[in-house]
Amino acid sequence: MSAPAFEQTRIEIATPLCEKGIGKVIASPESKDLIPGVEIQPYAVWPDDRGYFLEVLRAGQGLVSAFPRESTQVSAALSYPGTIKAFHFHRHQTDCWVPVQGMFQVALVDLRKGSPSFGLRNTMYVGTLRPWQVLIPPGVGHGYKVVGTAPGMLVYVTDRFYDPSDEGRIAHNDPQIQYDWETQHK
Repeated sequence: MSAPAFEQTRIEIATPLCEKGIGKVIASPESKDLIPGVEIQPYAVWPDDRGYFLEVLRAGQGLVSAFPRESTQVSAALSYPGTIKAFHFHRHQTDCWVPVQGMFQVALVDLRKGSPSFGLRNTMYVGTLRPWQVLIPPGVGHGYKVVGTAPGMLVYVTDRFYDPSDEGRIAHNDPQIQYDWETQHK
């Protein structure tokens, strides 16, 4: 499968003007509303009376199958309930997020100026109650809020070593993206 044309050239990043809200809520890994290039794969959790076991990844398989073994990095972040870490983007790096503890409200926004889905936002609720791995391509802004009463542990795998020159940030309350981090009271 070849990459879309906007991924084959240098990615130009821009902040879209969005309506206030959370965009499309993604409730299925096969959702037609996913930002192009974002992929979701459920992962298995094996609980027993001692706790649980999960497999974060197998090199060369699954969502990280194209990640080069010589430069893949695995990191983890523990965040307390209510913490918001957003928005963050890369021009070259691909992330694979594996929320292994707690629940996360994950927010994605397409920042790729040439993308047909420029400005599209996705929200997904992932973690203990919905164990999904989420692949985030370059040019897609990403962030999260830990929801619920327990801390959240996010293990993330990147296809290259950390490079501060490839990292960009946009405030979680950016007036153009207008992502609504408040509880939605549905």
